[in-house]
Amino acid sequence: QVQLAESGGGLVQAGGSLRLSCAASGRTSSTYAMGWFRQAPGKEREFVTSIRRDGGSTSYADSVKGRFTISRDNAKSTVYLLMNSLKPEDTAIYYCAAADIFTARRGEYDYWGQGTQVTVSS
Repeated sequence: QVQLAESGGGLVQAGGSLRLSCAASGRTSSTYAMGWFRQAPGKEREFVTSIRRDGGSTSYADSVKGRFTISRDNAKSTVYLLMNSLKPEDTAIYYCAAADIFTARRGEYDYWGQGTQVTVSS
């Protein structure tokens, strides 16, 4: 079992920056792939970005390319999401997720954090 604890959410003005953190505990060897999803009011949860354990093979949704950067520190069992040039449409609950290598092969995730609110004002 893996537990994910998110932090760093809050209120920020449009054009500003924010960095989210997600610390994994438990069976951290099962965090082969880690990613971020978000869900805005009245909308479905959507994929934001993901990263493999070796730091390569990053992937980004078109809506955040060039603005968001995902990274991870395996020694600290933590993944980060640096969000620059934030827009009001980025407002959502952001969820951290993790998958072992077998689940990742299917493009799915095993574990989810509780979510952290990001609000971007105009």
